[in-house]
Amino acid sequence: MQSSNHRLRDLEQHHPLLSAGADVEAGSLAAGVIVGGPNAGHAGGARTLWFIQDSCGMVCAGITWFLVLYAEFVVNFVMLLPSKNFWYSLLNGATFNSLAVLALASHLRTMLSDPGAVPKGNATKEYMESLQLKPGEVIYKCPKCCSIKPERAHHCSICKRCIRKMDHHCPWVNNCVGEKNQRFFVLFTMYISLISAHALGLSGMHFFTCIKVQWNECSAFSPGASVLLLIFLCLEAILFLTFTAVMFGTQLHSICNDETEIERLKNEKPTWERRMRWDGMRAVFGGSPSLLWCNPFTGLRLRRLLLLTYGRRGGAEFSV
Repeated sequence: MQSSNHRLRDLEQHHPLLSAGADVEAGSLAAGVIVGGPNAGHAGGARTLWFIQDSCGMVCAGITWFLVLYAEFVVNFVMLLPSKNFWYSLLNGATFNSLAVLALASHLRTMLSDPGAVPKGNATKEYMESLQLKPGEVIYKCPKCCSIKPERAHHCSICKRCIRKMDHHCPWVNNCVGEKNQRFFVLFTMYISLISAHALGLSGMHFFTCIKVQWNECSAFSPGASVLLLIFLCLEAILFLTFTAVMFGTQLHSICNDETEIERLKNEKPTWERRMRWDGMRAVFGGSPSLLWCNPFTGLRLRRLLLLTYGRRGGAEFSV
């Protein structure tokens, strides 16, 4: 039989210690930002905020926010506020800004949520003995992060962790997309697609309207500045709409077929019982189909968020 220091097969269904919920209190967020005093340690698991300290990811996440805020600036100050049609400005402004807020909220939830990290360094001799494996039962051990590797988990070289049902690592959200945050990533791609399409429609209407009258009457900016701002907005909207719409469709296809992108690329044969179509959607979004599926604020508690942000004993401590 293979040594416990090598690859071992995971039979987590026989061992509750390997279940998805066991990693929260076992320090699964230790690779993120720990909010609390220097003595908080793993005991402060309830006050731990997930955040990946990757330079490229943080730059990409910042660019994402900049582009969304740029779109808000052009839509509000170049197109809607100078418009003489009050109801046109009000309805389109309320719609666009609401979708933008939902998109940014979904981005934050994706970036700051634990994607399903496996406890790091738990593949110790004492821990594996506590599993009370039966003769012939074996488990997988990840040689990179020294953790017991559940079925369908993959190691991320950027997060430096094994992630349950890892779909891919997305630099634009500075996080992996996995079992626990895929819902928010799907909402992020959906809302970005919607505001991109809305921005394109508003830009077309603005060009069409301003051709009939003087450009000075259409915007508070000079005609040259207005045209440049609108051209950049259209290019951004086309790029974002194409990328996020394709990603949104890909994610829905993966959820309905219960297959991650990594599993599809590796052409892995399923060894698990697949959840097809609506069962897969319910597993990711929770509960029966409802408008709550589109709410990125679901499950967010203000009191816990304040504790995560400020802690009870001082400032933030970064852990690697």
